[in-house]
Amino acid sequence: MSSGANGRRGAMPPGVTNAVELQKKLGEHDYLADEGLSTAIYLTLRLGRPLFLEGEAGVGKTEVAKVLSRILDTPLIRLQCYEGIDVYQAVYEWDYARQLLHIRATEALGGDRENLERDLYSREFLISRPLLQALEHEGETPPVLLIDEVDRSDDEFEAFLLEILSDFSVTIPEIGTIRAERPPIVVLTSNRTREVHDALKRRCLYFYIEHPGFEREVEIVRVRVPEAEERLARQVAAAVGRMRRMDLYKPPGVAETIDWTRALVALGARELDERLVEATLGSVLKYHEDQQRTTAAGLAALVAGARGA
Repeated sequence: MSSGANGRRGAMPPGVTNAVELQKKLGEHDYLADEGLSTAIYLTLRLGRPLFLEGEAGVGKTEVAKVLSRILDTPLIRLQCYEGIDVYQAVYEWDYARQLLHIRATEALGGDRENLERDLYSREFLISRPLLQALEHEGETPPVLLIDEVDRSDDEFEAFLLEILSDFSVTIPEIGTIRAERPPIVVLTSNRTREVHDALKRRCLYFYIEHPGFEREVEIVRVRVPEAEERLARQVAAAVGRMRRMDLYKPPGVAETIDWTRALVALGARELDERLVEATLGSVLKYHEDQQRTTAAGLAALVAGARGA
């Protein structure tokens, strides 16, 4: 495993020296990235800069972190963001239940109270959460840290992330400052439910993942669902493309295209028909209103259009 450009940050898979080779490596692990995305990932690995991925849900942002973990043969550490998440849920917290048991045991045995108070805030009673786990990782290759759906967190937590991504260190008052020997490979994702502050984006390389074009989506389906016949894969990709132009509340992403194809294959389908589409609509559209709108637009027309692709 080779190190990054500055000898400390970043990591590169064996045999990869440029973005084209990385694109091939991603493909070998069933992730088909276009030139722009593979270049952004390559620069992230080479420069050791966090990668900020934006795009609609289901276009493959999270999968980038997962495939990097597989390619680098290193752990994937995931921090799922949500409204109200704070430092203690993301970095560390004290194990109060064990501390209480320790207090009772020490008092029962007549232990020294001064030592007791010191012991209570030692590493023995510290629970490491994802960010601290990533900073403390020991190994030849840094872990992949996925900070998923950062747009769901609030401004205060975003500001804290900015600090972490600047120094890759955290200070725990009772213990001291913990700094990463080698910073993790960081991938942040956002579904763009709100704008993330420019300051955080400036710390990162940025890439917006669009829905793939028709031929690329067919290729992705063929790779991820190899048991699907090409005719079915093309019809599914075409039908999903038409759904995305219907102004739905939640247009289907690539993940839904793959799920739908798997469902159809599980039912023995070799091509789309109106009955199958109606029966499996829940595999691709996850909101009742979207299903109603698609049905009202005519499933027969949807199938006819998809068959002509």
